[in-house]
Amino acid sequence: MDIAADQAVELVFRATTADVAEALRARNTRTTSGRLSRWMFPTMGTLAVLSAVLLIRQGGHLPGAVGFLAAGLTLWVITLFGPRLTARAFGGLLERAGETRAVIDDCGVRVATEVTETRVGWAAHPTYAETDGLFVLLSDDKRAVAFTVLPKRGAQDPADIDRLRAILDRNLRRA
Repeated sequence: MDIAADQAVELVFRATTADVAEALRARNTRTTSGRLSRWMFPTMGTLAVLSAVLLIRQGGHLPGAVGFLAAGLTLWVITLFGPRLTARAFGGLLERAGETRAVIDDCGVRVATEVTETRVGWAAHPTYAETDGLFVLLSDDKRAVAFTVLPKRGAQDPADIDRLRAILDRNLRRA
């Protein structure tokens, strides 16, 4: 019997927008691009709002002040609600995917939905993050765009969570 097959963990779940939002928040706290945007957006938003206030107080160009104000508020909305808004954009895709079955072993992750089937090797996602509800496999590309979401609620047995963590620890580094 194959050792990797003996140690495989299977998760069965329906991915939700809440899962994607939680994964995006985890990615944003654990990747360089995410950490950069976490301080850059609010800083630039605040500077834009302050510029608008200064323009208005000095009797400056009102359309320019409105533009600065709109830009600043937009950056703050992205900061506060970005992961949730981005996750909502995935809603239809997640609905079409239906039930997801993920099998994780020392060879990688195999994910099958009602409309797709994918195999992800460990090299594609060399790091992972753990949240209260998820394991998030993260790419190491510069923008850290790609990730795989593995909700803990998909485990058939609570012991599977520890087995999954052990597989991830053997094959990836924790972010």
